[in-house]
Amino acid sequence: MRLTKLGHACVRIEHDNGVLVLDPGVFTDPAAMDGATAVLLTHEHPDHYLPDHLKLTDAPVYTISAVADLIRKDAPAVAERTTVVAPGEGFRVDGLPVTTVGEQHAVLHPHWPVSHNSGYVIEVDDSVLYHPGDAFTPPGRDIDILLAPTSAPWARAYELIDFMQEVKAPVNIAIHDRIYSEAGAGIIDMQAGAFLTPEGQEFKRLKDGEDL
Repeated sequence: MRLTKLGHACVRIEHDNGVLVLDPGVFTDPAAMDGATAVLLTHEHPDHYLPDHLKLTDAPVYTISAVADLIRKDAPAVAERTTVVAPGEGFRVDGLPVTTVGEQHAVLHPHWPVSHNSGYVIEVDDSVLYHPGDAFTPPGRDIDILLAPTSAPWARAYELIDFMQEVKAPVNIAIHDRIYSEAGAGIIDMQAGAFLTPEGQEFKRLKDGEDL
């Protein structure tokens, strides 16, 4: 497996059977879609979903019904290869077992409607990965690699760190990080390391295009 971070919340997973791309949004370079054999989308916000990216590939798209409804309006041709998945559903993508986790976005503001959001647990090679999208929904199982949001308008730093501690993944890869400056990211890195390292958890921040 080769895991590459490609802008904010987008991660590209290259494996024996193909290339899986998660959440290519407005912060993601279009090159992330090169050779994609499947795309997973957690929710409809533009930092996770950009229809123009989906038009760059013929790969099947897997997502929740709220996003599928948007795709039908934004990119009808893409809708023809879009599969709707439900919370708790197990399915296979490129031969990889995937489970949909949760159904609601974290609360942005008490007076703002709550969006739908589903994360994905993905089994690839000997590792289990979890991309939660924009939510603190626990995966319900042991995770080897957590793709961990580290900055968000819907969370405080301690909530993001608490989520990593709750999931207990040995490896935590920082995502959802375009909101902070480089200096701001350094602060959360310091805080995350201070809390996770004593628990035997590793915290890593990959640069765009950098591989794990």
